[in-house]
Amino acid sequence: QVQLVESGGGLVQPGGSLRLSCAASGSSSRFYAMGWYRQVPGKQREFVARITNVGTTNYADSVKARFTISRDNGKNTVYLQMNSLKPEDTAVYYCNADPSPLPGPTYWGQGTQVTVSS
Repeated sequence: QVQLVESGGGLVQPGGSLRLSCAASGSSSRFYAMGWYRQVPGKQREFVARITNVGTTNYADSVKARFTISRDNGKNTVYLQMNSLKPEDTAVYYCNADPSPLPGPTYWGQGTQVTVSS
């Protein structure tokens, strides 16, 4: 059974940085794509960033030039380096993993809270 475990969330002041990690276990295969989404109460979960197994990346416009996604394929782990954080980045951040580029099952972590406040 695949499990995604996030870590690295917390409270940070505006302009600060945080690094999120997501470790995948229970799969002997490398995931095609791994990524991050975020959600605030009362709103839909939104895309943040994604990286494929060959390193192709995509970012939401709201985080471009501030966030960097990376992955360690050998460890089935994805990271999200968040710099120049703003109060509007406050949300629960969820890790996501897709085993295949074709339609099919996708996996989610339990979420980690990021709060940007002075």
